[in-house]
Amino acid sequence: MRAAVFHELHRPLEIRELPDPTPDDDEVVIQVKRCGICGSDLHMTEDAVFGLCPGDVMGHEYAGEIVACGAAVDNLRTGQLVSVMPFRSCGHCLSCRSGDPAWCRQMVLEGGGYGEYAATAARQCIALPDGVNTDDGAIVEPLAVALHGIRLSGMQPGDRVLVLGAGPIGLAVAFWARRFGARQVVIQDIARYQEQRAHDMGATGFVCTPDDPVKGAERELGGKADIVFECAGVPGLIAQAIDQVRPHGTILLLGLCTKPDSFIPFAALSKEIRLQTAAFFSQHEYESALDMLNAGAIEPRHLITETVPLQNVPSVFEALKNRTRQCKVLISHEQQQC
Repeated sequence: MRAAVFHELHRPLEIRELPDPTPDDDEVVIQVKRCGICGSDLHMTEDAVFGLCPGDVMGHEYAGEIVACGAAVDNLRTGQLVSVMPFRSCGHCLSCRSGDPAWCRQMVLEGGGYGEYAATAARQCIALPDGVNTDDGAIVEPLAVALHGIRLSGMQPGDRVLVLGAGPIGLAVAFWARRFGARQVVIQDIARYQEQRAHDMGATGFVCTPDDPVKGAERELGGKADIVFECAGVPGLIAQAIDQVRPHGTILLLGLCTKPDSFIPFAALSKEIRLQTAAFFSQHEYESALDMLNAGAIEPRHLITETVPLQNVPSVFEALKNRTRQCKVLISHEQQQC
């Protein structure tokens, strides 16, 4: 099979021929149809903290067709279309049995979607309903991440919500926030590339005032936010969010930042702010995002801006490391749309 393979930090991915995978007893082999390029993938190839090794095949937002089943797999069949939760876990501990494999002590974030085929544990596969195609299956993961953040934030109907960052996660947060009854959902970014897409996803306002972000957001919201979602992972945004949230409000951190950051604790303490982080998602949240797509919600499909063939992945991947007008780019391993 062909795959886009990690070779070295700060170097482009390489298209290589690799052996086709074969399933262990509890695994299936998936012919990948669609895979999303995630912002975290871009970080992984630039920062040693993520522990990528030469030869690794990334891609944890993917969907495809089962082409082989291990001897112990009895709940899935060949020919079935599935979306894959990327948490390789033990399958036996309390976290795994309660539908929270992300918090298994043995959990590893599993890739594979940048290859034409991927082997994964059958328990990680969620069957796609008839009303969902593999494009949808490839965007379930970021939707589940955003849904998890919304739930942890404690957002209530009528809240005023500010989202910092108009990337796929920020836009998905806006979608869920409006769906769950937020009165206002304003997205703030340093460029206007995604302004129309923000409104398509349900945002009630869009702010681009890099010279004075605090006042710009307040004008649009009519005051301080009840909840600020930090979805950009840029140093300095925690301090900015503290200025933008009301007393007793909540700041929810979803942005992936691996650089040192700082803020003045008294600024948060004096407002009695709740600072909450969010990572991953549960199986229930993943299935709920899939159910929402199956029910006919069209807004999340606005996230997809381009679908590229595998041979273009190295150049597209490098381009995405710089700020572009793209949102969610999918990799296609086939000629026809599913």
